[in-house]
Amino acid sequence: MLARADPSPVVELNRAVAVAMRDGPLAGLALIDAILARGDLADYHLAHSARAELCRRSGRTTEARTSYERALGLTKQEPEQRFLERRLRELPE
Repeated sequence: MLARADPSPVVELNRAVAVAMRDGPLAGLALIDAILARGDLADYHLAHSARAELCRRSGRTTEARTSYERALGLTKQEPEQRFLERRLRELPE
């Protein structure tokens, strides 16, 4: 309903996360990748962080690492930086 009432890339991102919760990480990842492929949210750290998390849950460690690093480079808030750094450390080699 929100997407119809007030469409935006951030609303699409939130929907993608909800879809991932319902249908699995690959379903949400496809939606996030489509948003990013259009160039929308390319500089929005939460889009890359969400992508990283879904990649991690899908076993796509290399892609998760790349997305976490991109999110880390975009965020300016120290608590979020610490969270992303911890997630990077937790990824298997």
